[in-house]
Amino acid sequence: MTPTELLTAGLVVVGSFFLLVGTVGLLRLPDVYNRMHATSKATTLGAASMFLAGYVRFGPGNMGLPSLVGIVFLFLTAPTGAHMISRSAHKMGIDFYGSATWPAEDDEE
Repeated sequence: MTPTELLTAGLVVVGSFFLLVGTVGLLRLPDVYNRMHATSKATTLGAASMFLAGYVRFGPGNMGLPSLVGIVFLFLTAPTGAHMISRSAHKMGIDFYGSATWPAEDDEE
């Protein structure tokens, strides 16, 4: 096995781990805010690791470039999507689990 193949396999394993952690967080955490946080952070790292494995495997030529573009696209859109989900949930009146509050509510009091 070549070092490139070992690195690719390692990145796929790391990516699979983070995707599994994000999925478990989605299934186990109590409310939409916690689930959104778990899935956006862990799955972003997992998917980025998978894209990086594709780049390592195929190199900087034609097939590796979409992997790099995927990483950039993922890091630009995942936080924005998570923020929009949490704002929408708040505007729909979904309460936080426990004693957490929305940050703007502290300023209004």
